[in-house]
Amino acid sequence: MRLLAAIVLVAGLVTAGCGDARTGSILDKETLVVGVRPDLPSLGFRRPDGTFEGFDIDVARYMARQLGADIRFVPVLAKDRIEVLRDGRADLVLATLSVTPDRKTQIAFAGPYYNSYQDVMVRSDERDVDDVRDLKDRRFCAVEGADPTTRLLALHGMTARLVPAKNYGECMAMMRSRTIDAVTTNDVILAGLIRSEGGRANRLVNARISEQNTGIGIRRGDPDGCEALNTAITRMYQDRTADALFAKWFGGTGLDRAIVEVPQFEGCD
Repeated sequence: MRLLAAIVLVAGLVTAGCGDARTGSILDKETLVVGVRPDLPSLGFRRPDGTFEGFDIDVARYMARQLGADIRFVPVLAKDRIEVLRDGRADLVLATLSVTPDRKTQIAFAGPYYNSYQDVMVRSDERDVDDVRDLKDRRFCAVEGADPTTRLLALHGMTARLVPAKNYGECMAMMRSRTIDAVTTNDVILAGLIRSEGGRANRLVNARISEQNTGIGIRRGDPDGCEALNTAITRMYQDRTADALFAKWFGGTGLDRAIVEVPQFEGCD
């Protein structure tokens, strides 16, 4: 009888736990661990003193304030962004993570929190480059774990020689040494890189290869947390914080942010 009572008690505890729809939600956390890029100036960048700065950093802090939580950042590179969510090292990822059908089978997304376009950056002295196809057969930097070069090569008639790199810092070093001719990725990433070089050495082509919806990565099975983030993103645009952050981090880079409006949300699973 004692064994039977113990079994019933344990079963009751398990059932009670399963009935709590908020178990494991970001809404239950006093401190949110957020994965951010350490290598992208103006977006997510780790300073020599170990602190982080950039657009994504400020957005993450805004999200945490709206949710009433403290925040702690962990650095993630492009190839690690999905895994840090799935293995529990991060609660959220704000790291230029584009919403794609494949990624949505692995994690969930809040937002997007901004829309951008894939663009191309060339050196400013490349005056004969007005369109992406002017760079046919030229050397492009290909960052490990990122997919912009795949979309580049999907353009009709486009060919390129891909030069691998671990991160965009290596891309910029190769731009300076003229080992490569161009870098292609989200326009906000390129704008940050242009700003880091003083704003004169490189320029945007304004190619607008494809629209990129950048979302907040979150583990699947937390619709309440996802909806709370969407509410916070909407408020960020309504109170004009988004306008201020775009001007703060991308002003003077040639990035066209004339229209800053709430992106169309993907919906929470």
